[in-house]
Amino acid sequence: MPANLPPQYFEAEQRFREAQTPEDKIEALEEMLAIMPKHKGTDKLKAMLRERISKLKDQAAAKKGTAKHKSAYAIEREGALQAVVAGAPNTGKSSLVARLTNANPEVAPFPHSTHKPTPGMAPFENIQFQLIDTPPLTPEYADPGLLDLMRRTDMVLVLVDLLADPVDQFEQTMDILHRNRIFSPSCPLPENLAKKPVIKKMLILLNKADSPRDLENLDIFKELTGTDIPAMAVSTRTGLMLMDLLAFIYELSGLIRVYTKRPGKEADLTSPFVLPRGSTLEELAGRIHKDFPERLKFARIWGKTVREGQRVQRDYVLQEGDIVELGLQG
Repeated sequence: MPANLPPQYFEAEQRFREAQTPEDKIEALEEMLAIMPKHKGTDKLKAMLRERISKLKDQAAAKKGTAKHKSAYAIEREGALQAVVAGAPNTGKSSLVARLTNANPEVAPFPHSTHKPTPGMAPFENIQFQLIDTPPLTPEYADPGLLDLMRRTDMVLVLVDLLADPVDQFEQTMDILHRNRIFSPSCPLPENLAKKPVIKKMLILLNKADSPRDLENLDIFKELTGTDIPAMAVSTRTGLMLMDLLAFIYELSGLIRVYTKRPGKEADLTSPFVLPRGSTLEELAGRIHKDFPERLKFARIWGKTVREGQRVQRDYVLQEGDIVELGLQG
């Protein structure tokens, strides 16, 4: 069957021939792949292009490994939490980060438009989360730098496209993560792992739920996949459920916000200390200053689970929203 390729394909092919760097060649090949019509006559050509892309990415990664410059995936953490947005091509990763943060990743209607990670800060009440847009994960290729970033991050947001076989997309993405030892706490671990698994908090986002009726597909998705990973439906086009998403991320994070005050003064409720749930008064003191745990005698607490100004000891377990007045000696 003939391929019947459009003129734009041959223009991208010419750019590939003229490209001088692996990155430019990859960009041209991915554009050719995106433009190519979908039918049996293009199957062999698609496979050939994907193989070329994979080899070029391996070459580029090897070249970067010998160079001394900083990797694009060495992203410094900012804010209360760092979350990597991951998924198959054209699921809306860039749109999500652009919607929620101050970042400006390239948003395009064709796949493989993201070539490097792009971080941005998403404000939630009086704290911020760092969300990172990333290149797509595909069965043909997953960038080793991206996989390392996901092993280091606090949370992985797995995007799937509600309109493009979300069950298959989800299963392919999770298979890539599992083959690279990245698991959700709710996923069973295989017995034959050669290396220690990396357990990461995960949230599945069913994107392109552009109307309230589309939210019903979330239950169908959960039933078909049988997954216990937390999931929600969102729309990066209409903004449906995006503010709820930030609240859900905070709920899953296992973090709490605690405030401090000086005797006789009001607490500053705009700048909380963000700590893991279960943290003690002594751990808060160490976060404020390295010498404070030794000088700590007691504290007075204003919160939902104590009397106002109740005196507590260093092993007191802090709660969300507590206001703390430290009693220090010396």
